[in-house]
Amino acid sequence: MTGKLHQRPPFRAEHLGSLLRPAELLDIRHKIDQSQGKSSGLEKDLEGVEDTAVKDIVKTQLDLGFHPISDGEYRRHMFWGTFFPGLDGFEEIQNPDIEIFRRYVPDIDAFLEEGHKPGETVICTGKIKHVGSTYVDQWNYLKNLLPEERQSEAKLTLAAPNWYHLRYKKGQAYSKSVYANDEEYFEDIAAAYRAELKILYENGLRNIQFDDPNLAYFCSEKMLAGFRKDNEDADALLDSYIKLYNGCLRDRPADLHVGVHLCRGNFVGSRHFSEGGYDNIATKLFQNLNVDTYYLEYDTPRAGGFEPLKELPRGKNVILGLITSKFSKMEDKAELKKRVYQAAELIAQGTGETKEEALNRLGVSPQCGFASHSDGNAVVKDDMINKLKLVRELAEDIWPGQP
Repeated sequence: MTGKLHQRPPFRAEHLGSLLRPAELLDIRHKIDQSQGKSSGLEKDLEGVEDTAVKDIVKTQLDLGFHPISDGEYRRHMFWGTFFPGLDGFEEIQNPDIEIFRRYVPDIDAFLEEGHKPGETVICTGKIKHVGSTYVDQWNYLKNLLPEERQSEAKLTLAAPNWYHLRYKKGQAYSKSVYANDEEYFEDIAAAYRAELKILYENGLRNIQFDDPNLAYFCSEKMLAGFRKDNEDADALLDSYIKLYNGCLRDRPADLHVGVHLCRGNFVGSRHFSEGGYDNIATKLFQNLNVDTYYLEYDTPRAGGFEPLKELPRGKNVILGLITSKFSKMEDKAELKKRVYQAAELIAQGTGETKEEALNRLGVSPQCGFASHSDGNAVVKDDMINKLKLVRELAEDIWPGQP
């Protein structure tokens, strides 16, 4: 990994991509869902509603002074979108056998605790092959809403490459008749991501953010205890995920900014799934994962303290997710500024650079999106706007005149 600092992107004021959907968009999606696959005539209207909603949220972000513009993830039901179902070799399974799941993975545990099945169950049933981008149309629509000189700043969020792996017990993420082991499976996942990134890059994308709660789950002592009980090596699995990421990014151009966002769950009603600081994973996360920027949850004590940031090497950035997107209560800006400077001091201790040099590698954001699930968190639009204004004001106070 080069030590060259990749900036602009990221920016001093960031958000994590998903934004609250307007009522019109939620209404039509709910009606389509209620039709249970029957032809309702609404599908042909959905695209127009989405187009209008994306135009409006882009204008909102520009008016607020943000540079990493997203489409709010308005064309997705969940934050990860449709990458995996769009690949040859993956199939969504209805009514899966509960025994295929690692029950101690935090989101699986939460769903089962409340009597629900564990979300979308997508399994690899054949050789994995990239057969066309399910993201590129979303990107091109967003791109064309912006002036040409701003298009390289805009951000697209991507599913984590390990998304449909951690939740399943060893060997259950794919058919054993297709892949003999994780290494073979991950090789084809990485090849599919390289194909996707090539298409997106050729269409002008220069700023991507992987959304990966799974990496943060390795901070959960409850999950790690489950691995130990099953006589599985969680450290080795984390290593394999980092190797997978690096394989996905192996051929990326130098001007493609890559970030990864870690959180502890962000579900309907502002539910979180796991707790635990970054201490367990900091060295591997910051030093072995070949990304430019880490978008880290830091809005509550569940994410631990800043001490792990001592492991951040020169040449990498951190966006501090200090402002909660889960609830409407506003944070105190003076206290937030103190926390940014505390983080800079610890980074400087780790590298031997000055506090000012460390500060130059930081930015601020909400800790997660406002609507990782389309129905969104327990906030309303005015709450979201006020939170985003606070992000922008905090950044201006610390880094005056910087986007």
